[in-house]
Amino acid sequence: MNTSLNATRRAQDLEAAQREVADVLVIGGGVTGTGVALDAASRGLKTVLLEAHDLAFGTSRWSSKLVHGGLRYLAKGDVKLAHESAVERGILMTRTAPHLTRTLPMLFPLHAGANHFVMAGLKAGNALRIAAGTPASVLPRPRRVPKQEALALVPGLSPDRLTGGLLNYDGQLVDDARLVVALARTAAGYGARIITRAKVVVLQGDGAEVHDTLTGTTCTIRAKAVINATGVWAGTLAPVQLKPSRGSHLVVDAKAVGLSETALTIPVPGERNRYALLLPQSNGRAYLGLTDEPVDDIPDVPTVPESDVDFLLRTASGVLQRELTRADVIGSYAGLRPLLEAEGQTADLSRHHAVLTAPNGVITVVGGKLTTYRKMAADAVNATNLTQIPCRTKDIRLVDDRPRPTTPIAPGVTEADVVHAINHEGALDVDDILDRRTRIGLVAADREKAAPEIAKLLASV
Repeated sequence: MNTSLNATRRAQDLEAAQREVADVLVIGGGVTGTGVALDAASRGLKTVLLEAHDLAFGTSRWSSKLVHGGLRYLAKGDVKLAHESAVERGILMTRTAPHLTRTLPMLFPLHAGANHFVMAGLKAGNALRIAAGTPASVLPRPRRVPKQEALALVPGLSPDRLTGGLLNYDGQLVDDARLVVALARTAAGYGARIITRAKVVVLQGDGAEVHDTLTGTTCTIRAKAVINATGVWAGTLAPVQLKPSRGSHLVVDAKAVGLSETALTIPVPGERNRYALLLPQSNGRAYLGLTDEPVDDIPDVPTVPESDVDFLLRTASGVLQRELTRADVIGSYAGLRPLLEAEGQTADLSRHHAVLTAPNGVITVVGGKLTTYRKMAADAVNATNLTQIPCRTKDIRLVDDRPRPTTPIAPGVTEADVVHAINHEGALDVDDILDRRTRIGLVAADREKAAPEIAKLLASV
Protein backbone atom coordinates (compact mmCIF):
# COMPACT_ATOMS: atom_id res chain seq x y z
CA MET A 1 0.00 0.00 0.00
CA ASN A 2 1.80 3.12 -1.25
CA THR A 3 0.57 6.17 0.64
CA SER A 4 3.34 8.57 -0.42
CA LEU A 5 2.34 11.72 -2.30
CA ASN A 6 5.03 13.71 -4.13
CA ALA A 7 5.74 15.51 -7.40
CA THR A 8 6.62 12.29 -9.25
CA ARG A 9 3.43 10.50 -8.24
CA ARG A 10 1.34 13.57 -9.08
CA ALA A 11 2.69 13.62 -12.64
CA GLN A 12 2.08 9.89 -13.06
CA ASP A 13 -1.46 10.11 -11.68
CA LEU A 14 -2.36 13.06 -13.90
CA GLU A 15 -1.16 11.23 -16.99
CA ALA A 16 -3.01 8.03 -16.06
CA ALA A 17 -6.22 9.91 -15.17
CA GLN A 18 -6.40 11.27 -18.74
CA ARG A 19 -6.27 7.76 -20.24
CA GLU A 20 -8.90 6.18 -17.98
CA VAL A 21 -12.54 6.69 -17.13
CA ALA A 22 -12.76 6.99 -13.36
CA ASP A 23 -15.70 5.71 -11.37
CA VAL A 24 -15.69 8.80 -9.16
CA LEU A 25 -14.14 12.20 -9.86
CA VAL A 26 -13.90 14.35 -6.71
CA ILE A 27 -13.38 18.11 -6.94
CA GLY A 28 -11.88 19.71 -3.85
CA GLY A 29 -8.94 18.75 -1.63
CA GLY A 30 -10.30 19.79 1.75
CA VAL A 31 -11.51 17.52 4.53
CA THR A 32 -14.76 16.66 2.72
CA GLY A 33 -13.15 16.00 -0.66
CA THR A 34 -10.36 13.86 0.73
CA GLY A 35 -12.92 12.09 2.89
CA VAL A 36 -14.97 11.34 -0.23
CA ALA A 37 -11.87 10.06 -2.03
CA LEU A 38 -11.04 7.69 0.82
CA ASP A 39 -14.64 6.47 1.09
CA ALA A 40 -14.92 5.80 -2.64
CA ALA A 41 -11.48 4.22 -3.06
CA SER A 42 -11.90 1.99 -0.01
CA ARG A 43 -15.12 0.62 -1.54
CA GLY A 44 -13.16 -0.39 -4.63
CA LEU A 45 -14.18 2.51 -6.87
CA LYS A 46 -11.60 3.94 -9.26
CA THR A 47 -11.18 7.44 -7.83
CA VAL A 48 -9.55 10.69 -8.94
CA LEU A 49 -9.37 13.83 -6.79
CA LEU A 50 -8.61 17.26 -8.28
CA GLU A 51 -7.59 20.27 -6.19
CA ALA A 52 -6.98 23.70 -7.73
CA HIS A 53 -4.30 24.65 -5.19
CA ASP A 54 -2.96 22.41 -2.44
CA LEU A 55 -4.43 19.95 0.03
CA ALA A 56 -6.27 21.81 2.82
CA PHE A 57 -5.80 25.10 0.97
CA GLY A 58 -9.30 26.38 1.79
CA THR A 59 -11.52 26.28 4.87
CA SER A 60 -10.11 23.01 6.18
CA ARG A 61 -6.92 24.69 7.46
CA TRP A 62 -8.75 27.59 9.10
CA SER A 63 -10.83 25.80 11.74
CA SER A 64 -10.54 25.96 15.53
CA LYS A 65 -8.82 22.52 15.35
CA LEU A 66 -11.57 21.04 17.52
CA VAL A 67 -13.37 17.73 17.19
CA HIS A 68 -16.68 18.88 18.63
CA GLY A 69 -19.18 16.73 20.46
CA GLY A 70 -22.16 18.82 19.38
CA LEU A 71 -22.85 20.73 22.60
CA ARG A 72 -23.82 23.88 20.68
CA TYR A 73 -26.35 21.98 18.59
CA LEU A 74 -27.81 20.36 21.69
CA ALA A 75 -28.39 23.84 23.14
CA LYS A 76 -30.38 24.70 20.02
CA GLY A 77 -32.49 21.55 20.36
CA ASP A 78 -30.90 19.77 17.39
CA VAL A 79 -30.42 16.40 19.09
CA LYS A 80 -29.85 14.54 15.81
CA LEU A 81 -26.90 16.68 14.74
CA ALA A 82 -25.48 16.73 18.27
CA HIS A 83 -25.57 12.92 18.42
CA GLU A 84 -24.03 12.64 14.95
CA SER A 85 -21.20 14.93 16.03
CA ALA A 86 -20.60 12.96 19.22
CA VAL A 87 -20.50 9.68 17.31
CA GLU A 88 -18.06 11.01 14.71
CA ARG A 89 -15.88 12.57 17.42
CA GLY A 90 -15.64 9.19 19.10
CA ILE A 91 -14.71 7.46 15.84
CA LEU A 92 -11.92 9.97 15.18
CA MET A 93 -10.52 9.84 18.70
CA THR A 94 -10.66 6.08 19.29
CA ARG A 95 -10.53 4.37 15.90
CA THR A 96 -9.47 6.28 12.81
CA ALA A 97 -7.20 9.05 14.10
CA PRO A 98 -6.19 8.71 17.75
CA HIS A 99 -2.70 9.81 16.65
CA LEU A 100 -4.10 13.02 15.15
CA THR A 101 -6.36 13.95 18.07
CA ARG A 102 -6.02 14.54 21.79
CA THR A 103 -8.22 15.13 24.80
CA LEU A 104 -8.62 18.85 25.53
CA PRO A 105 -9.69 20.04 29.00
CA MET A 106 -11.81 23.19 28.75
CA LEU A 107 -12.59 25.53 31.65
CA PHE A 108 -15.72 27.66 31.85
CA PRO A 109 -15.11 30.33 34.54
CA LEU A 110 -17.87 30.99 37.05
CA HIS A 111 -18.37 34.44 38.53
CA ALA A 112 -20.44 35.80 41.37
CA GLY A 113 -24.01 36.42 40.30
CA ALA A 114 -23.70 34.44 37.05
CA ASN A 115 -26.33 32.03 35.78
CA HIS A 116 -24.89 28.55 36.23
CA PHE A 117 -27.19 26.77 33.75
CA VAL A 118 -24.10 25.76 31.76
CA MET A 119 -23.50 22.68 33.92
CA ALA A 120 -26.81 21.22 32.83
CA GLY A 121 -25.66 21.53 29.22
CA LEU A 122 -22.33 19.90 30.02
CA LYS A 123 -24.11 16.99 31.70
CA ALA A 124 -26.30 16.59 28.62
CA GLY A 125 -23.14 16.60 26.51
CA ASN A 126 -21.69 13.89 28.71
CA ALA A 127 -24.83 11.83 28.15
CA LEU A 128 -24.21 12.22 24.42
CA ARG A 129 -20.65 11.03 24.93
CA ILE A 130 -21.93 7.93 26.71
CA ALA A 131 -24.56 7.29 24.03
CA ALA A 132 -21.88 7.59 21.35
CA GLY A 133 -19.79 4.93 23.07
CA THR A 134 -16.76 7.13 23.78
CA PRO A 135 -15.12 5.96 27.04
CA ALA A 136 -14.57 8.27 30.00
CA SER A 137 -10.87 7.40 29.78
CA VAL A 138 -10.82 9.41 26.54
CA LEU A 139 -13.28 12.16 27.50
CA PRO A 140 -13.76 12.37 31.29
CA ARG A 141 -17.10 13.52 32.69
CA PRO A 142 -17.49 17.23 33.51
CA ARG A 143 -17.11 18.54 37.05
CA ARG A 144 -17.17 21.75 39.02
CA VAL A 145 -13.82 22.99 40.33
CA PRO A 146 -13.13 25.48 43.13
CA LYS A 147 -11.57 28.89 42.55
CA GLN A 148 -7.99 27.89 43.34
CA GLU A 149 -8.10 24.90 40.99
CA ALA A 150 -9.56 27.08 38.23
CA LEU A 151 -6.67 29.53 38.65
CA ALA A 152 -4.17 26.66 38.61
CA LEU A 153 -5.66 25.29 35.39
CA VAL A 154 -5.65 28.70 33.68
CA PRO A 155 -3.09 30.92 35.47
CA GLY A 156 -4.01 33.95 33.39
CA LEU A 157 -7.59 34.07 34.71
CA SER A 158 -8.57 37.12 36.69
CA PRO A 159 -9.45 36.19 40.30
CA ASP A 160 -11.86 39.14 40.58
CA ARG A 161 -15.38 37.85 41.33
CA LEU A 162 -14.25 34.35 40.29
CA THR A 163 -16.00 31.66 42.33
CA GLY A 164 -14.76 28.57 40.51
CA GLY A 165 -15.21 26.92 37.16
CA LEU A 166 -16.74 24.10 35.18
CA LEU A 167 -14.25 21.67 33.69
CA ASN A 168 -15.29 19.59 30.69
CA TYR A 169 -13.47 17.77 27.91
CA ASP A 170 -13.67 17.77 24.13
CA GLY A 171 -11.51 16.58 21.26
CA GLN A 172 -8.73 18.60 19.67
CA LEU A 173 -6.92 17.93 16.41
CA VAL A 174 -3.15 18.03 16.37
CA ASP A 175 -3.80 20.04 13.21
CA ASP A 176 -6.73 20.23 10.79
CA ALA A 177 -4.55 20.40 7.68
CA ARG A 178 -2.65 17.34 8.87
CA LEU A 179 -5.94 15.45 9.09
CA VAL A 180 -6.65 16.36 5.46
CA VAL A 181 -3.21 15.21 4.32
CA ALA A 182 -3.63 11.93 6.22
CA LEU A 183 -7.00 11.36 4.54
CA ALA A 184 -5.52 12.05 1.11
CA ARG A 185 -2.57 9.74 1.71
CA THR A 186 -4.77 6.96 3.05
CA ALA A 187 -7.01 7.32 -0.01
CA ALA A 188 -3.90 7.14 -2.20
CA GLY A 189 -3.02 3.89 -0.45
CA TYR A 190 -6.32 2.48 -1.72
CA GLY A 191 -5.45 3.59 -5.24
CA ALA A 192 -7.02 7.06 -5.42
CA ARG A 193 -5.24 9.50 -7.71
CA ILE A 194 -4.65 12.70 -5.71
CA ILE A 195 -3.82 15.58 -8.09
CA THR A 196 -3.17 19.08 -6.78
CA ARG A 197 -2.59 22.26 -8.87
CA ALA A 198 -5.42 21.03 -11.13
CA LYS A 199 -8.05 23.75 -11.58
CA VAL A 200 -11.41 22.71 -12.99
CA VAL A 201 -12.58 25.17 -15.66
CA VAL A 202 -15.63 23.22 -16.90
CA LEU A 203 -17.53 20.64 -14.87
CA GLN A 204 -20.17 18.20 -16.12
CA GLY A 205 -21.74 15.05 -14.75
CA ASP A 206 -19.37 12.88 -16.79
CA GLY A 207 -16.07 14.67 -16.24
CA ALA A 208 -14.14 17.92 -16.20
CA GLU A 209 -11.91 20.12 -18.29
CA VAL A 210 -8.84 20.77 -16.16
CA HIS A 211 -6.06 23.36 -16.24
CA ASP A 212 -2.72 22.15 -14.90
CA THR A 213 -1.34 25.25 -13.21
CA LEU A 214 2.15 23.76 -13.00
CA THR A 215 2.57 23.30 -16.75
CA GLY A 216 -0.11 25.61 -18.14
CA THR A 217 -1.66 22.76 -20.15
CA THR A 218 -5.33 21.75 -20.29
CA CYS A 219 -6.76 18.24 -20.33
CA THR A 220 -10.03 16.33 -19.93
CA ILE A 221 -10.70 13.79 -17.20
CA ARG A 222 -13.77 11.57 -17.56
CA ALA A 223 -15.77 9.77 -14.89
CA LYS A 224 -19.00 7.86 -14.29
CA ALA A 225 -19.86 10.17 -11.38
CA VAL A 226 -18.64 13.62 -10.36
CA ILE A 227 -18.75 14.94 -6.79
CA ASN A 228 -18.29 18.65 -6.12
CA ALA A 229 -16.78 18.97 -2.62
CA THR A 230 -15.38 22.48 -2.89
CA GLY A 231 -17.09 23.84 0.21
CA VAL A 232 -17.72 27.57 0.20
CA TRP A 233 -16.73 27.68 -3.49
CA ALA A 234 -19.27 24.99 -4.49
CA GLY A 235 -21.54 27.57 -6.12
CA THR A 236 -18.90 28.38 -8.73
CA LEU A 237 -19.23 24.85 -10.15
CA ALA A 238 -22.88 23.96 -9.45
CA PRO A 239 -26.22 25.72 -8.84
CA VAL A 240 -25.98 25.86 -5.03
CA GLN A 241 -27.10 28.78 -2.88
CA LEU A 242 -24.82 29.41 0.09
CA LYS A 243 -24.71 31.96 2.89
CA PRO A 244 -21.06 31.92 4.01
CA SER A 245 -19.90 33.16 7.38
CA ARG A 246 -16.44 34.19 8.53
CA GLY A 247 -14.76 32.65 11.54
CA SER A 248 -11.69 34.61 12.66
CA HIS A 249 -8.91 33.55 15.02
CA LEU A 250 -5.95 35.39 16.53
CA VAL A 251 -2.62 33.71 17.26
CA VAL A 252 -1.07 34.62 20.62
CA ASP A 253 1.72 33.34 22.83
CA ALA A 254 0.13 30.92 25.29
CA LYS A 255 2.47 31.70 28.18
CA ALA A 256 2.11 35.45 27.69
CA VAL A 257 -1.68 35.30 28.11
CA GLY A 258 -1.49 32.86 31.02
CA LEU A 259 -2.66 29.68 29.29
CA SER A 260 -1.28 26.25 30.11
CA GLU A 261 -2.76 23.01 28.76
CA THR A 262 -6.39 23.83 29.54
CA ALA A 263 -8.52 25.75 27.06
CA LEU A 264 -10.71 28.62 28.23
CA THR A 265 -14.36 28.99 27.26
CA ILE A 266 -15.37 32.66 27.49
CA PRO A 267 -19.04 33.77 27.47
CA VAL A 268 -19.68 36.66 25.09
CA PRO A 269 -21.25 39.46 27.17
CA GLY A 270 -24.87 40.17 26.34
CA GLU A 271 -25.37 37.02 24.24
CA ARG A 272 -26.81 33.63 25.07
CA ASN A 273 -25.05 30.44 23.96
CA ARG A 274 -22.21 32.30 22.26
CA TYR A 275 -18.64 31.87 23.43
CA ALA A 276 -15.07 32.73 22.52
CA LEU A 277 -12.37 30.10 22.95
CA LEU A 278 -8.73 30.40 23.96
CA LEU A 279 -7.16 27.19 22.72
CA PRO A 280 -3.61 25.99 23.59
CA GLN A 281 -1.47 24.45 20.83
CA SER A 282 1.43 22.03 21.13
CA ASN A 283 4.00 24.57 19.87
CA GLY A 284 3.48 27.12 22.66
CA ARG A 285 0.99 29.21 20.70
CA ALA A 286 -2.71 29.64 21.41
CA TYR A 287 -5.63 30.45 19.12
CA LEU A 288 -8.26 32.97 20.22
CA GLY A 289 -11.55 32.70 18.33
CA LEU A 290 -14.23 32.58 17.10
CA THR A 291 -16.37 35.05 15.20
CA ASP A 292 -19.43 34.28 13.10
CA GLU A 293 -20.06 37.08 10.62
CA PRO A 294 -21.86 36.91 7.25
CA VAL A 295 -19.76 37.66 4.15
CA ASP A 296 -20.48 38.36 0.51
CA ASP A 297 -17.02 38.03 -1.03
CA ILE A 298 -15.31 34.63 -1.16
CA PRO A 299 -11.55 35.14 -1.64
CA ASP A 300 -9.12 32.23 -1.91
CA VAL A 301 -7.49 33.32 1.36
CA PRO A 302 -9.76 35.32 3.72
CA THR A 303 -8.30 37.94 6.05
CA VAL A 304 -9.25 39.01 9.55
CA PRO A 305 -10.88 42.47 9.69
CA GLU A 306 -10.03 44.96 12.41
CA SER A 307 -13.53 44.64 13.89
CA ASP A 308 -12.97 40.92 14.55
CA VAL A 309 -9.60 41.65 16.20
CA ASP A 310 -11.23 44.20 18.51
CA PHE A 311 -14.10 41.86 19.38
CA LEU A 312 -11.86 38.90 20.26
CA LEU A 313 -9.37 40.94 22.31
CA ARG A 314 -12.17 42.68 24.20
CA THR A 315 -14.00 39.43 24.94
CA ALA A 316 -10.91 37.63 26.22
CA SER A 317 -9.75 40.60 28.27
CA GLY A 318 -13.01 40.48 30.21
CA VAL A 319 -11.96 37.32 32.07
CA LEU A 320 -8.14 37.56 32.08
CA GLN A 321 -5.84 39.22 34.60
CA ARG A 322 -4.60 41.72 32.08
CA GLU A 323 -6.04 43.44 29.06
CA LEU A 324 -4.94 41.95 25.76
CA THR A 325 -3.79 44.42 23.13
CA ARG A 326 -2.74 44.24 19.51
CA ALA A 327 0.82 43.78 20.73
CA ASP A 328 -0.24 40.32 21.91
CA VAL A 329 -1.38 39.31 18.42
CA ILE A 330 1.46 37.52 16.61
CA GLY A 331 -0.71 36.15 13.79
CA SER A 332 -4.26 35.66 12.60
CA TYR A 333 -6.41 33.61 10.24
CA ALA A 334 -9.99 33.41 9.05
CA GLY A 335 -12.07 30.66 7.47
CA LEU A 336 -15.39 30.72 5.63
CA ARG A 337 -18.14 28.28 6.60
CA PRO A 338 -20.17 26.90 3.67
CA LEU A 339 -23.63 27.34 5.19
CA LEU A 340 -26.69 26.56 3.12
CA GLU A 341 -28.84 29.57 2.25
CA ALA A 342 -31.68 30.05 4.73
CA GLU A 343 -33.43 32.74 6.72
CA GLY A 344 -31.76 34.08 9.87
CA GLN A 345 -28.35 35.08 11.17
CA THR A 346 -25.38 32.94 10.14
CA ALA A 347 -24.74 32.04 13.79
CA ASP A 348 -28.17 30.38 13.87
CA LEU A 349 -28.03 28.52 10.54
CA SER A 350 -28.00 24.75 10.55
CA ARG A 351 -24.70 22.88 10.35
CA HIS A 352 -26.47 19.93 8.69
CA HIS A 353 -24.99 18.91 5.37
CA ALA A 354 -26.79 18.30 2.10
CA VAL A 355 -26.11 16.17 -0.96
CA LEU A 356 -27.61 17.76 -4.07
CA THR A 357 -27.68 16.58 -7.69
CA ALA A 358 -27.71 19.19 -10.47
CA PRO A 359 -29.56 18.73 -13.79
CA ASN A 360 -26.23 17.96 -15.49
CA GLY A 361 -25.59 15.14 -13.03
CA VAL A 362 -22.95 16.79 -10.84
CA ILE A 363 -23.36 15.75 -7.20
CA THR A 364 -22.58 18.49 -4.67
CA VAL A 365 -21.97 17.83 -0.98
CA VAL A 366 -22.03 21.01 1.09
CA GLY A 367 -22.71 22.37 4.57
CA GLY A 368 -21.80 20.29 7.57
CA LYS A 369 -18.73 20.65 9.76
CA LEU A 370 -15.24 19.22 10.03
CA THR A 371 -16.13 16.69 12.71
CA THR A 372 -18.81 15.08 10.54
CA TYR A 373 -16.76 14.94 7.32
CA ARG A 374 -16.87 11.12 7.26
CA LYS A 375 -20.68 11.02 7.28
CA MET A 376 -20.80 13.68 4.56
CA ALA A 377 -18.41 11.64 2.44
CA ALA A 378 -20.41 8.44 2.87
CA ASP A 379 -23.65 10.15 1.86
CA ALA A 380 -21.99 11.66 -1.23
CA VAL A 381 -20.59 8.31 -2.40
CA ASN A 382 -23.93 6.59 -1.76
CA ALA A 383 -25.55 9.18 -4.04
CA THR A 384 -23.48 7.94 -7.00
CA ASN A 385 -25.29 4.56 -6.95
CA LEU A 386 -22.11 2.94 -8.27
CA THR A 387 -21.64 0.29 -5.61
CA GLN A 388 -23.56 -1.86 -3.16
CA ILE A 389 -20.54 -2.07 -0.86
CA PRO A 390 -21.31 -0.11 2.33
CA CYS A 391 -19.08 2.60 3.77
CA ARG A 392 -15.94 1.17 5.39
CA THR A 393 -14.20 4.27 6.71
CA LYS A 394 -15.13 4.03 10.37
CA ASP A 395 -12.74 1.08 10.61
CA ILE A 396 -9.86 2.50 8.54
CA ARG A 397 -7.04 4.00 10.59
CA LEU A 398 -5.45 6.96 8.85
CA VAL A 399 -1.79 7.05 7.89
CA ASP A 400 0.58 7.48 10.84
CA ASP A 401 4.31 7.78 10.08
CA ARG A 402 5.88 10.85 11.63
CA PRO A 403 9.66 11.23 11.24
CA ARG A 404 12.11 11.47 14.11
CA PRO A 405 12.92 15.11 15.00
CA THR A 406 16.18 16.56 13.68
CA THR A 407 17.48 20.13 13.40
CA PRO A 408 14.78 22.62 14.49
CA ILE A 409 13.49 25.10 11.90
CA ALA A 410 10.66 26.72 13.90
CA PRO A 411 8.68 25.95 17.08
CA GLY A 412 7.59 22.32 16.81
CA VAL A 413 9.06 21.81 13.30
CA THR A 414 12.37 20.21 12.26
CA GLU A 415 14.19 19.56 8.99
CA ALA A 416 12.90 15.98 9.03
CA ASP A 417 9.33 17.25 8.97
CA VAL A 418 10.09 19.31 5.85
CA VAL A 419 11.76 16.43 4.01
CA HIS A 420 8.87 14.14 4.94
CA ALA A 421 6.37 16.69 3.63
CA ILE A 422 8.17 16.80 0.28
CA ASN A 423 8.67 13.06 -0.14
CA HIS A 424 5.43 11.73 1.32
CA GLU A 425 2.83 14.47 1.89
CA GLY A 426 2.56 16.07 -1.54
CA ALA A 427 4.21 19.41 -0.68
CA LEU A 428 5.39 21.04 -3.93
CA ASP A 429 6.68 24.44 -2.82
CA VAL A 430 7.70 26.54 0.16
CA ASP A 431 4.19 27.82 0.85
CA ASP A 432 2.78 24.28 0.99
CA ILE A 433 5.17 23.58 3.85
CA LEU A 434 4.91 26.93 5.64
CA ASP A 435 1.13 27.21 5.51
CA ARG A 436 -0.31 23.69 5.41
CA ARG A 437 2.13 20.88 6.28
CA THR A 438 3.18 23.08 9.20
CA ARG A 439 1.80 26.31 10.71
CA ILE A 440 5.06 28.24 10.63
CA GLY A 441 3.49 30.77 8.26
CA LEU A 442 0.95 31.99 10.82
CA VAL A 443 3.66 34.02 12.58
CA ALA A 444 5.42 36.46 10.23
CA ALA A 445 8.74 36.40 12.10
CA ASP A 446 8.86 32.60 12.05
CA ARG A 447 7.95 32.57 8.37
CA GLU A 448 10.71 34.98 7.41
CA LYS A 449 13.29 32.95 9.32
CA ALA A 450 12.23 29.51 8.10
CA ALA A 451 11.48 30.18 4.41
CA PRO A 452 15.12 30.20 3.18
CA GLU A 453 15.91 26.96 5.02
CA ILE A 454 12.84 25.26 3.57
CA ALA A 455 13.74 26.48 0.06
CA LYS A 456 17.21 24.89 0.43
CA LEU A 457 15.67 21.57 1.50
CA LEU A 458 13.25 21.66 -1.44
CA ALA A 459 16.13 22.17 -3.83
CA SER A 460 18.16 19.34 -2.34
CA VAL A 461 15.53 16.61 -2.06
